Amino acid sequence: MATLTTTHIAAAAIAGLAIVLALYSAIGWRSVAGCMRHWFERRYWTDYNVVEFAAWMSKAAIIVPGLIFGKEIWQLHFLTLATSCLLIWASMRKLLPTLLAFNTLWIGISSIVIARNVL
Repeated sequence: MATLTTTHIAAAAIAGLAIVLALYSAIGWRSVAGCMRHWFERRYWTDYNVVEFAAWMSKAAIIVPGLIFGKEIWQLHFLTLATSCLLIWASMRKLLPTLLAFNTLWIGISSIVIARNVL
């Protein structure tokens, strides 16, 4: 794995910021701000939105250290296995077939990682 340098971090930050600025400008800053305000509304935090948040954060806890630092925290796959199961339930509540398929795949990924490290 290539070493992450300050140059890499700076280039990624500049590119990421440029992409997000362009995207938010195309969508409309008021629309983006309105969407983000939902985080602070009690009515947003339904059972399935809480599950969705927990599932994405647990996946990020695996993906980010792996991509940036080349470190696998395999024990977190127990958490993603559980949250992926819950997110399949949430996907059915929201009728989101892409999340259903993605989390079915993630259950397989977590199962493989757990088996590799436990057996």
